[in-house]
Amino acid sequence: MKGLLSIFLFLLLIGSVYAQRLYKISVLVNGKEKELSYIVNHDLDYISAKEFGNLLGAKERYNPETAKLDLTFDSTSIKITARNQFILINENGIQKVIQIPLSTILFKDDIYLPAVYVIDAFSKTSGAKTEYDDRSKNLKIDYAGEVKVAGAENKIVKNNAAVPVNSKGYDIYDISVEEKTNGTMVLLKTNKNIRVPRYSINNGILYIFLSSSNIAPGVVAKIKPEGLVKKIQQSILSSRNTQLEISLNDGYSSAEIFKDPQTNDLIISIHNKLLSSYSGEAKSKWNFDCVVIDAGHGGKDPGTIGVTGIKEKDVNLGIALKLGKIINKELPDVKVVYTRSTDEFIELYKRGKIANEAGGKLFISVHCNSTESKDNGYRGFEVYLLRPGRTKEAIRIAEFENSVIKYEENQNKYDKLTDENFILVSMAHSQYMRYSESFSDMLNQTWKENVQIPALGIKQAGFYVLVGASMPGVLIETGFLSNRKDESYLASKAGQNTIAETIFASIKKYKEYYDKQITN
Repeated sequence: MKGLLSIFLFLLLIGSVYAQRLYKISVLVNGKEKELSYIVNHDLDYISAKEFGNLLGAKERYNPETAKLDLTFDSTSIKITARNQFILINENGIQKVIQIPLSTILFKDDIYLPAVYVIDAFSKTSGAKTEYDDRSKNLKIDYAGEVKVAGAENKIVKNNAAVPVNSKGYDIYDISVEEKTNGTMVLLKTNKNIRVPRYSINNGILYIFLSSSNIAPGVVAKIKPEGLVKKIQQSILSSRNTQLEISLNDGYSSAEIFKDPQTNDLIISIHNKLLSSYSGEAKSKWNFDCVVIDAGHGGKDPGTIGVTGIKEKDVNLGIALKLGKIINKELPDVKVVYTRSTDEFIELYKRGKIANEAGGKLFISVHCNSTESKDNGYRGFEVYLLRPGRTKEAIRIAEFENSVIKYEENQNKYDKLTDENFILVSMAHSQYMRYSESFSDMLNQTWKENVQIPALGIKQAGFYVLVGASMPGVLIETGFLSNRKDESYLASKAGQNTIAETIFASIKKYKEYYDKQITN
């Protein structure tokens, strides 16, 4: 049996190594038919760097020990490393670094490159002109003449220089930088619906890969650096791919990219470091010493009503009080603050204010879910992070929870939370996001192990109640009162105790993680 297992593992290893298949792209080089090897990875074509270099007329030098390839032309050279996103181009002694969205692949003593991101850049370095159609797998290389770039009616490439024809036709027509309280925002104004791009940060540079998009001439040059943004440069990777390189000042922690759902503009948020400016006694203010428990709804706002008439506000309060009691007993050094401890109505903005004034380190808003039709089979637990809703269901739930404002005296205070402004507000929470995500993951896993209500995972939605709390926070939908099984469990003392104990176990685990982060 042991021998058979060894043979099986050996065959599995051999199969994984040689599972990759080689294909051929048809290449027309100055009218002569040639071929170029390529492999497919994650639905993208990766071309042979050695063969492509030869087709462009490069001298090749490959080091198998370091898996590095040098392609040398008359006055320029290209250095490529396997399993790496960075390509070095040296032109007349001036070195330029290009970062591609995906790492190169080492296969059979050759390096394979994602075709759509490198063909045009390499061709310009060699002085050749190219036309590549990734659908028909046809590549044309011409060492002379003029080539109209496919898919860019507003540009003609001549002598390797882009000549603007009609600036109104460009996909991105303006870029601005603005410093915010919790970071810096870069706004890309668009003329069309652009897919949210891939991005990465390396050595203090934020690389943004804009696929099938172009930027109007002069836009990048006129950008005024501000806040965490030191400088912005543009690189043309291919006729259909542009790269923005944002050099960052010290003090950044991470970045995110959102799309404004109304205008399709792209919003890049670069976040300040949460604890970078604190040390010694000042750092003690970040000790995990306070949990804020928010029992959703209350008073004149009953929340959702269950199949048998159970009110959400009562279930939420029952779980919240039980959770607070466990924390007081098991973690005496951690203060418990309730946004409400009785059946009273508390406005949404006041809940965040209570949390902030208490110096909360974690905000937990307890709710119950519901579907429009009662007594159906849909049930489960969900934990939500603060971000604009990305699915219809997340948006529906957020709209219901946010409808609490109809009970408030002054509803105008929420008028400015439009789609774009909500994205900007959620930027402020991005510095806490990794903490919120960590707690959500711990809670989701612990829930699966202890609670009879099935876990439906971690989701995102735009809840007003989370906006005001300047700390890591989540909104929990403990179950569906529209489902008889969930309702019965949520209404019982045993069910509420189990849920409270499960949330506490996650808080305790999260506190250990948080304390390590602060110590380090």
